[in-house]
Amino acid sequence: PAPAAPSLISAALSLDSSTSRLSLCPHSMASNHTILLIQYTENPNSRTYMDYETLVQGIDGVCGIYESELKRCNPGVRNITYDVADLYKYIDQLTDLSMLIYNAQTTSYIPRGKDWIKAQVFNHLKRQAA
Repeated sequence: PAPAAPSLISAALSLDSSTSRLSLCPHSMASNHTILLIQYTENPNSRTYMDYETLVQGIDGVCGIYESELKRCNPGVRNITYDVADLYKYIDQLTDLSMLIYNAQTTSYIPRGKDWIKAQVFNHLKRQAA
């Protein structure tokens, strides 16, 4: 994991006491609660998180963030297309991107980094294209 990941994970987990959004709940392995941690730039103020009911929704969230960025950068273009290599470049240029995925067996969150996320994005897009 990137050096910034531990501080992001600590910051996200500290939100539990004030927001209860990260509280552990009994999800099955098929619908793991997923927390997406993202830092857009070197500026620590660019850190944020999003949470999703399932891992699939979290992976869709990563794609959606990239698609929103494409729309922002190309406001006059109606149909924007991209391939997985473009999405990988976007992920790689982010200062940090991590996921915490709930594991019901251990009642804890498992951290995952950029490489794992990119593999999941690839598999997700491949399933959608089939």
